[in-house]
Amino acid sequence: MFQVIGTLFLKELIKEFGTDHVYSADTFNEMTPLSSDPAYLSRVSNAVFRSMTGADPKALWLMQGWLFQHQPDFWQPAQVQALLHGVPLGRMIVLDLFAESKPVYQWTESFYGQPFIWCMLHNFGGNHGLFGTVEAINHGPFAARRFPNSTMVGTGLVPEGIEQNDMVYELMNELGWRQEPLDLPSWVTRYAERRYGTSSAAAASAWLLLLRSVYNCTGVCVNHNRSPLVRRPSLRMDTELWYNASDVYEAWRLLLSAGAELGHSPTFLYDLVDVTRQAAQQLVSDYYLSICQAFQSHALPDLLTAGGVLVYDLLPELDSLLSSHSLFLLGRWLESARATATSDREAEQYELNARNQVTLWGPSGNILDYANKQLGGLVLDYYAVRWSLFVSALVESLNSGRPFHQDQFNQAVFQVERGFIYNKKHYPAVPAGDTMEISRKLFLKYYPSALRRSLAGPA
Repeated sequence: MFQVIGTLFLKELIKEFGTDHVYSADTFNEMTPLSSDPAYLSRVSNAVFRSMTGADPKALWLMQGWLFQHQPDFWQPAQVQALLHGVPLGRMIVLDLFAESKPVYQWTESFYGQPFIWCMLHNFGGNHGLFGTVEAINHGPFAARRFPNSTMVGTGLVPEGIEQNDMVYELMNELGWRQEPLDLPSWVTRYAERRYGTSSAAAASAWLLLLRSVYNCTGVCVNHNRSPLVRRPSLRMDTELWYNASDVYEAWRLLLSAGAELGHSPTFLYDLVDVTRQAAQQLVSDYYLSICQAFQSHALPDLLTAGGVLVYDLLPELDSLLSSHSLFLLGRWLESARATATSDREAEQYELNARNQVTLWGPSGNILDYANKQLGGLVLDYYAVRWSLFVSALVESLNSGRPFHQDQFNQAVFQVERGFIYNKKHYPAVPAGDTMEISRKLFLKYYPSALRRSLAGPA
């Protein structure tokens, strides 16, 4: 019945929407097929294709190539070739989905003759966090075109979430019009000028620092924000960076110094929030390491100091900063979910889903913090509350002499996480406060010691 149902389904789809003759279908995305027999895999893909041509003789099958790099133990060359060759050559287009980090075309002889699109995935979960693989992006599409018998037919953007790291998407889109890699330092200098509408030496210098640091991850880089700020607290958290933290602090200083000439630009204010947010994210890691060190040394005064600064000053200040810009508001995120509802009851459900997605993602933290965001309201009422509970648990452990148990803490903090989803608190969708002033206040308070620590290296 697959042929019958598949063709009927597509005919209904065409009746409703018309067609451009391109049909997306992902047969085994993050799923293991019943058999690795090449003949079976070929029959499966051929059956899918025939259900398409039954509805549209001109059908082209568009398929994500994620499965091949996600489960390489199953998808050996013979299996990949069998699946791809179940469809006539040229009638399938494969998205080489994570080509900037894990290109598949290189080990599949250019998808064994099927056309493919070189795609930049870049972002997982719609996380905030400055990140890019500019060298891989700048050279990758051109290397793919020069590959022996290349079947590359285009470039693509396939992030799980957008509205972050604009520069990376600007760069990727520009490369589709180029014959060869760009001179990135001169490109990013012009980018700053285009972005703010005027040239500024300080802004250009800030972008050059960001280009060589946060935006220049090399090797296999996965942009999934693992900063302690947005993860459930524990004594074993990842604080490693792929860049020098001091470059971000210096970029922060330079952008602030350009405030008088660029403060009128909406894109400048957005970038100032984003770079200040990144600096604050780094600072959270510093205070987290101080908290761990104090706890392990049984130094209660040091633990209270580091924990107090983090919970009662840094995180509230970060929340104020984010709340000063419309694009960093939890209220905006929730309002956009409610706006699609057709009844009050549906609006409530959509808001619960929107809250759940950026936190627990599932009833019991099934994909906990996968889609973490740094938004005004979320930092104060979700992340800061978790950190407060963590610091209190460590203080209690030192005071009582009883060891800290992560399992017990996880049970307690889950109530906090779940409580946020159901708190029914209204979050404003309109910004409040002066972005420049809040960033400057944070800078004067934290920059001197932050720079000293980053230049001194890990504790």
